[in-house]
Amino acid sequence: MPESLAAHIRLIGALILALVLYASQAVADWRVALPGAHLVGEADFRWFGLDIYQARLWSTEPTPSLDSPFALELNYHRKISRQALVQTSLEEMQRVADTPVDAARLDAWAAEMRRAFVDVKPGTQITGVYLPGQGCRFYVDGRLSHEVTDPLFARQFFAIWLDPRTREPALRKRLLGLAASSERRSAP
Repeated sequence: MPESLAAHIRLIGALILALVLYASQAVADWRVALPGAHLVGEADFRWFGLDIYQARLWSTEPTPSLDSPFALELNYHRKISRQALVQTSLEEMQRVADTPVDAARLDAWAAEMRRAFVDVKPGTQITGVYLPGQGCRFYVDGRLSHEVTDPLFARQFFAIWLDPRTREPALRKRLLGLAASSERRSAP
């Protein structure tokens, strides 16, 4: 076989392998990161009477915290722009922070969220997988969207829902399975 043909075959083989590996990563479901996760709690978020999203918290722990891995699944009921999601998230991350967050860090966090999020519409699902000390992964409609390797970003982002200083303490309580309405547990 001529040398150039053999080189082309090797190149095509390498490209096919790269595509297969990329495709398997792109469709990897969040459940791979949390095998055995169960539904801890769920709650609907409403704002001025409008249904915004349904939140569901999945974990392998009976009582998840910001010290244990978990998945927070948001199923949207309304159309919301990516920019609105990013801006609102930044505001809430700053609000629950122990210390002020500097502008450079906020810019970096905004860039990460712009890579992870999409403009949502009714039926869009965004799931964030929190990996303490490592960062987090975001999945849009079951497909890996973006991985953030900043542990502080991850902790502050998920604190929006799980920190005791959350703007929605009743939602937090239901997500953590501390309210009677979220006693139900099931497999993902």
